Amino acid sequence: MNNDNALNANVGLKLRGLRLQRNIKQADAAKDLGVSPAYLNLIEKGKRVMPFPLLWKALRYLEQDPEQFMSTLGEGRVDEALAKLLDEPLLKSLDIDSESLQSLSAEPKLAGTVAALFNLYKNTRTQLENVLAQLNVEERTRTQGSPSGNGLGTTPGVRFDYSPFDEVSDFLEKHRNYFPELEEQAEGLRRDFRLEQQITSSQLTRMLEERFDYKVQIERANSGSSVVRRLDLDTRTLTLSPDLTEQPLKFQIAASIGLMVMDREKLVERILGAGRMRHGETERLIKVNLANYFAGALMLPYGEFFKEVQRTRYDVELLSNVFGTTYETVAHRICNLSDPKRQGIPFHFLRADIAGNISKRYSGTGIRFASGGGSCAKWAVHLAFLNPSQITRQYSIMPDGTTYFCFAKVQLQPIEGSIVKGTAYSIGLGTHAENAKYLAYGLPTNDLRKDAIPSGISCRFCERTDCNQRAAASYRFAFAFDEYTKKDCFFSPLLVHEKEKGERNGNHEPDATNADGSEKHDSLDRGARRRKGSES
Repeated sequence: MNNDNALNANVGLKLRGLRLQRNIKQADAAKDLGVSPAYLNLIEKGKRVMPFPLLWKALRYLEQDPEQFMSTLGEGRVDEALAKLLDEPLLKSLDIDSESLQSLSAEPKLAGTVAALFNLYKNTRTQLENVLAQLNVEERTRTQGSPSGNGLGTTPGVRFDYSPFDEVSDFLEKHRNYFPELEEQAEGLRRDFRLEQQITSSQLTRMLEERFDYKVQIERANSGSSVVRRLDLDTRTLTLSPDLTEQPLKFQIAASIGLMVMDREKLVERILGAGRMRHGETERLIKVNLANYFAGALMLPYGEFFKEVQRTRYDVELLSNVFGTTYETVAHRICNLSDPKRQGIPFHFLRADIAGNISKRYSGTGIRFASGGGSCAKWAVHLAFLNPSQITRQYSIMPDGTTYFCFAKVQLQPIEGSIVKGTAYSIGLGTHAENAKYLAYGLPTNDLRKDAIPSGISCRFCERTDCNQRAAASYRFAFAFDEYTKKDCFFSPLLVHEKEKGERNGNHEPDATNADGSEKHDSLDRGARRRKGSES
């Protein structure tokens, strides 16, 4: 039995003992606590986690002091509980070492209380996440039929899954991912230090030392740590990992310079203005994004970069060679070209791993991404892993008829010659299909509607009734299937005209269609209509 299960059993056993001491029947206790007798029975047997609110309510009901009760949970297993806590990610992030926890061994009741409260916190956090996920699903489903619902998980009002990262994405899109204050500061530094088109890490190091009075040292992080950059404001030292190669090394130094410039000029406050963020972490995340933006502006100056972009027709690979940066850095910078006087083609940006997880995203084209991660398996950014050494290109058409031209390339960064130890990301860019003719990677097409790949936002919000790559049923439809009729994908909804003919019994109703000839969503084979046909 693991530590969590042992805790559940201990809580349930002690609560049962307190109830029996007071001669309270289990059914009566369940009624007074507002739970079912079966649920309380499972708690007392240690087969269910007891949430904090219910535990506190039960302790008041049983006239038990919470502090005394919690302290007894750790009796007889203090050392085991403390040892278990050392492996907890949360405590690792708080830098609580074994010596600090060991000092608690002299206070068994305190140690037991800490261990019990921490494990109850974990259980409650898990339950809260499950509840929020369910509320989010119900909210999305409820808004599918409303005029304000857009089916993309971006409903107006409260969003239960609206994370700080979502708030940062919205902030960048609001500003069109263009910040002239940062461009001006970066251009001033390049001018003062007379930097040429392709800069080096030694030039950036000199800038850091002469302009900001910081020293740079190369030092490996402590064993087990993956820190590659640490900026110490007290000692005025920038520490960098020796594992960084020239291109990422330049970026990390440039981003550090960006942080110093923003602190000195109070740029974050100026850019944010009086706006208030929903999450406390958002402002710091925005600062990180702005520092990375500054790094791109310093390494890829807007004027020179814009000219090269026009000359090479957005050839990302060629541009990365011209400026001596990574493919991803150039792809990011292409999404910054929103100066009204020198405006580039609007792009959306995605970075995905081989499992389909999206770790970066930006919409400059109006395309909407599903909240909570995940996307369509038909997108080029995912298909690029099939040919990692090539640029994957395609036209895509969304359910509403909007068409895009997308291209993606896999960027590998092995460690010790191993991709498994290193990283593998697919970097995807997309723009409206009519802009493909301006790109070096553009594909010829005589019939865009025919050549475009039908795709969507994500399976859960896709309006397509036929997709052989579906991984889940869509919230857009009532899930309908017939054991006698098989579509090429089980999760594709079954339409009325796709039913087995014999099931209609001669009572065929005309299929409702849209103006373009496609089926309307109300043509799904809902259970009520099937029963009507069988009764006739």
